[in-house]
This record gives sequence, C-alpha cells and structure tokens, in this order.
Amino acid sequence: MSNGDREADICVVGLGPTGRALAHRAMRAGLTVTAIDPRPERLFPPTFSCWIDELPDWLPREVIASRIEAPVVWTETEHRIERPYAVLSKQGLHDALSLEDATVIAARATRVDAHEVELGDGTVVRAATVFDTRGLPTTGQRRAASAHGIFVDEETAAPMVAAGEGLLLDWRPENGAGQDEPPSFLYAVPLGDGTVIFEETSLGLRGGMPQHELRKRTLARLAAHGIRLSGDEPTEAAHYPLDQPPPRKGTARAVEFGSRGGMMHPCTGYSVADSLALVDTAVDAVREGRDPIEALWPWQARLVYWMRMRGLYGLGRLTTAQSISMFEAFFTESERGQHALLSAHADYTALGAVLFNTVAHTWPFRWRYDLVGWTNRNRWVGYEFEPARAKTPELD
Repeated sequence: MSNGDREADICVVGLGPTGRALAHRAMRAGLTVTAIDPRPERLFPPTFSCWIDELPDWLPREVIASRIEAPVVWTETEHRIERPYAVLSKQGLHDALSLEDATVIAARATRVDAHEVELGDGTVVRAATVFDTRGLPTTGQRRAASAHGIFVDEETAAPMVAAGEGLLLDWRPENGAGQDEPPSFLYAVPLGDGTVIFEETSLGLRGGMPQHELRKRTLARLAAHGIRLSGDEPTEAAHYPLDQPPPRKGTARAVEFGSRGGMMHPCTGYSVADSLALVDTAVDAVREGRDPIEALWPWQARLVYWMRMRGLYGLGRLTTAQSISMFEAFFTESERGQHALLSAHADYTALGAVLFNTVAHTWPFRWRYDLVGWTNRNRWVGYEFEPARAKTPELD
C-alpha cells in the first residue's frame, strides 16, 4: 500500500548525526521533510570527535563536550598540533538537530529507491529526493578501521592524559606488539563528563583487527604508565570499512550521503565533520533542482578521494616502525598540507604535494617502496591473531 500523506521534498532514511543534520537543515531551508529510522530518538552510540574548524557555523558551540587546544601526536618525537580539537556531546548534538517540523516515522526501511521508501509494514513513502544515510555495510575483508575503547575516570587516567590534553596518535612502543605483528596506535581524549577514553586503533587492515587483540594492547599501554583497571570499566567497540566509494552520478537510486556516500575518510576513519559541513550543499542542490551527487562530488573532490585511497593502501601494509617513520614525516609537513589530508574535501593540489613529500621523507629509503606498494604489497593479508584469552590481563 502507499501513503500519499507522507510525500515530501526530501526523505531521509537513517537518523544518525549525518541523517539528522540533513533532515534538520532541509527543514530549516523550508523543505518538507520525512525522516525514517527504527529508533529516531536514540542518542548516537559512538563517540564523535573532530577539529573545531571543521564544524559548520550553524552548529551551536553547545555541541562541544570537550575542547583540546593543542592535541599531541607521538611518533619518533612528540608533536603538539596547534589546531583545536573537540569531542562532541551526544546529547548536545542531538538537541541541536531538532526535527520538530519534520514527519518522523519510527520504522525500518526494507526498500530505498530514488523516490520511494518501503517500510516493513508495506507502507510506501514518496519524496522528490530520497537520501540514504543508514551508515556503512558490513566490513567482511574490506580495508577497515577497528578500535577498542575503555572509559577511565580522569583521576586514574591522569598519568597519561592530563586535564585539557589529548593524544590523537600515540605510536610509542608500549602496546606489547612486535614488529612482526600488524601495527596499531592509541587514541586518548577526555570526554567532558569526567572520563577519558583510551582507544587502541588499527587502520587499513583487510578485515580489521579483533577486539580482544586491541584490548590487550590498550591494557599494555596503560600498564606501562602505571595504570591498572578493575575490568568493570565501560567499553566501546568500533569496526567498519574505510573504502566506501562516493556514489556514481546518474544512477536511479537514492542519494547516498555521509559515511555510506563516500564521506568516510579513508586514512583517518572520520566522517561526521565532513558530512555536517556538506549538508547545506546537498540541501541547496535539492532546492535549486540540481543533482546533489554532482554538487557534493565535483571532479576535484573525487580526485581527493582517489588520492586518499592510495594512502589507505599504504597504511594497510606498513610495519609499526614504518608507520612511525611515515607519520613522523607527515607531521613535519606544512599546516596546509596536513589540513589537505586530514580535512579538506577538494584541495587536491595541496594533498598531492603532501602525499609526495611524506613518501619522500619517510626513512630509511627502502621503506618508501612498501609505502607505495612496490614491495610487500599484501603484507598482513591472511595474518592470524592469537585467540582471545579466557581472562583479561587487568584481572590476572
């Protein structure tokens, strides 16, 4: 059956932060909006972070739960990045993206097309433009980001992360992994609620890294700084593909947007800030009768995505020592170059330069062959991790 009362200018399927922001801004722009999600009022489960200068001006500052003025990166040396960084407030972001004038349907979509969405009960919702923002498909053996986070109170965390501080990438050799094991780094930031998340992270491995391995490495890092846990601390798991491509133009499908639509950064695993920044581009295209995919993905942006994918392939075949050398080279590059890789959606000239310079300054020279894939192209493919232990180290 169909429901003509639910026809709209825009239908958004999926109300994570990306979908909710798209529905919110379309509603503010005067468009009629239908939003569909099985649990539309659920708070966003993961912890989201970004550089503060990535946030669009229309978002209130209340979405920031924790601000870090100059986060730290540890490679061969300590690098303090003079660029403010933020952990976003789940409640603050949810409240800022109100949907009071939208038609919100609590249901699961079973079919999502360019102009129609079919729900589980057979209802068909029609709209001039349908956006699919339901997130990423399963990882399988795709190149993945994997992380295991442990929430620790600030007092316990202080030996590693002091108030107002944060570790974006900690490559110090403290996680117990050897050079013959796939690499991982630590991410640790205060959340603004009295806790710090310690999150061991792997980027670029086909199929990702298992949670029990990441947890073991996180605990080894904490122990190296005299931090012991009870084992009852809350945790957070992340595991998702990094190689989701941008949508093709001219397809008779819903417009894929957010991480589902190529906005997952292949080299960092970040997607929310870029998606928020591009929401108005999508909404303006709909209002003006233009193709949102063409507006979101001009050739410059597609070229940037292609170049970042080359970086992802490199990340997925490096050893720990090679990763440290590569990131040491990158974080001595110019501010514009770093911004082009980490944030800019379409600055292809600066990105090309920083990628070339990073490879050129990775040392020893022979490691550059691995980085560009001339040697050890399939390192770690088929690597088997040790099985999970019956007991976790913090309880031994």
